[in-house]
Amino acid sequence: MTPNEATPNAAAARPAAVIFDMDGLLFDSEVLSRDAFLAASSEIGHVATHDDFLVMVGRPWTINRVYLQDVFGQAQDIEAFGSVWRRHYVALKAGLALKAGVVELLDHLDALKIPRAICTSSPHEDVTFNLALHGLASRFDAVIASGDYAKGKPAPDPFLRAAEVLGVDPAACLALEDSHNGVRAAAAAGMRTVMIPDLLPATDEIRALCRMVAVDLHEVRAHLAA
Repeated sequence: MTPNEATPNAAAARPAAVIFDMDGLLFDSEVLSRDAFLAASSEIGHVATHDDFLVMVGRPWTINRVYLQDVFGQAQDIEAFGSVWRRHYVALKAGLALKAGVVELLDHLDALKIPRAICTSSPHEDVTFNLALHGLASRFDAVIASGDYAKGKPAPDPFLRAAEVLGVDPAACLALEDSHNGVRAAAAAGMRTVMIPDLLPATDEIRALCRMVAVDLHEVRAHLAA
């Protein structure tokens, strides 16, 4: 067998598209959201913890609203709490930082002519703000956000919708996620899934759903370039 026969063609292994989560993957926003959550909890007179926040990472508000009702009790108006949480987050997000390797990976995808989309549980207004803050609005071919799908992560709907909008087979997509629920959603959609942990480490269950667990997006870029 010749070397060329033994080694798969690099182009054949390339994804047809790359689907990016947003919070904790492109932007260092989960830390800000956690700090805002804890500040809002203190403001309304409830004791909430870092672990309470971690349960919600990667899930839509429709699911987290039910969870928070259990955490805070039936007497608490959860929509009112959500508004307080949002106010604290808005006060912090002007300092939103970009995660390591984002620009370099996008440049590499440009060179390879690979389309890409954002697939997030956050609202469109957050995506618009974050992209504008870092001058990245033109770097994505599609944005799938809250309201664009029937069921949120960990259901596969958001990722399936992203593949549909880009016109590619989900199985040919590379999905990049930082949360357990995001990994579950991408894997359920049949995508090649890579986790880049942020606040949540990769568990044995999550590793089994991933093609790899990367340190950062620089490592993802190196993997695509190999």
